[in-house]
Amino acid sequence: MSARALMFQGTGSDVGKSLVVAGLCRAFANRGLVVRPFKPQNMSNNAAVTSDGGEIGRAQALQALACRMPLTVHMNPILLKPQSQVGAQVVVQGKVVGNADARAYQGMKAGLWPRVLESFGRLKAEADLVLVEGAGSASEVNLRANDIANMGFSRAGNVPVVLIGDIDRGGVIASLVGTKHVIKPEDAAMICGFLVNRFRGDPSLFDGGMVTIAEQTGWRAFGLLPHFEDARRLPAEDALALTAKAARKEGSGKVRIAVPILPSISNFDDLDPLDAEPDVELVRVWPGTALPGDSDLVLLPGSKTTIADLHVLKEAGFGIDLQAHIRRGGHVLGLCGGFQMLGRTISDPDGIEGPAGTVEALGLLDVETVLTSDKALHPVTGKTADGTSFRGYEMHVGHTQGSGLERPFARLSDGRPDGAVSEDGLVSGTYVHGFFADDAQRAAWLAKLGGTSQLADYDAGVDRVLDGLAAHCERYLDLDAMLSHAR
Repeated sequence: MSARALMFQGTGSDVGKSLVVAGLCRAFANRGLVVRPFKPQNMSNNAAVTSDGGEIGRAQALQALACRMPLTVHMNPILLKPQSQVGAQVVVQGKVVGNADARAYQGMKAGLWPRVLESFGRLKAEADLVLVEGAGSASEVNLRANDIANMGFSRAGNVPVVLIGDIDRGGVIASLVGTKHVIKPEDAAMICGFLVNRFRGDPSLFDGGMVTIAEQTGWRAFGLLPHFEDARRLPAEDALALTAKAARKEGSGKVRIAVPILPSISNFDDLDPLDAEPDVELVRVWPGTALPGDSDLVLLPGSKTTIADLHVLKEAGFGIDLQAHIRRGGHVLGLCGGFQMLGRTISDPDGIEGPAGTVEALGLLDVETVLTSDKALHPVTGKTADGTSFRGYEMHVGHTQGSGLERPFARLSDGRPDGAVSEDGLVSGTYVHGFFADDAQRAAWLAKLGGTSQLADYDAGVDRVLDGLAAHCERYLDLDAMLSHAR
């Protein structure tokens, strides 16, 4: 089997590439094709653990789900995870190879090409169709010389491109036509057509716009895709989505859960199942605003740079808010990096995240963490201390010790204890991500906080949204024409 391939690039970041590709993955899979997603290079702190023991960007995990295929590191061979102190962590085919700032990474790219093409070749060998997602903007001509993510990959892999513009942000005609005029002619020749995403209102009002773009570029129009409201129910790749989701859920639900949003928040899709519950008001709190005093639970999510985010948390006064919250009998739960922050100290002797040293943490759990270069990447199952089962995954650096571990948060199926619970039972921490997606575990937490879970099957709900997105793409885009250009 040797697949055809088609690439989707954008006129800029956050134009909806990831969700368009996810919808098309499900649509073509529904037609009986064996489909694989691929993104040569991704930058995101929202990642997923793969079946072959690595990690990839959350968008490619969603796209794999849309294809009804297990995750593999080859779907996203280069993952950059920003760390404010040291540039970005560079993950190659699922494994960390080091850190690099932007300039140093440019020098690494030539050596990464063989791994990118190897991964692409593996996917092509096992599929009928590979749908490739670009990164950022196709018109970043200043970075074209060493490009892996967009036109550089298109040319190297001989993969035709569909260019996506976002009408919701304005200037879509200029952004699509302008792309044609700033990129090299040989790059422009790889673009077989375009689509306009996130349209709202009467589509006939943009008929002239579609004609103008086609006439100015010579590219085929594949369709005008209206805004898909249920997209908010799917895991987001970019932390920008946290602001949009905050505006939609404010003021509803019996259970109030407050979440401090720190600069290096990671794996924030942990919040999505809670956000989907009608009984939950999930309040995202940015530095500069106090944690709500009537919260039932304060949830500290994961962080890519735990020590730097801990500093921001303290400077914002969230540590004082947490103490007051606990005195009122409120619960606190730390996930991964949030768990590490709840301990007494965090040490970084090798400068994994930044300058080497040890910092005082929040002191709410009797544990200490030492950051190390080895990374735990495992799917896990187990039971929390109350006997409720869960499934999730570990994705963290560092080892945690201390007497607080004698009261573990959970027991994993392989017998290992996980996390810690304070003596009064109000403060808990765990290294497990994703367990709120487990219906039993989410229901148990809501019951403890005075609410009731109303989602019978969270995962099935995500799958239904993917089917809806696929039908949306089938209705408004010319999938047959797109498929005819794939090669």
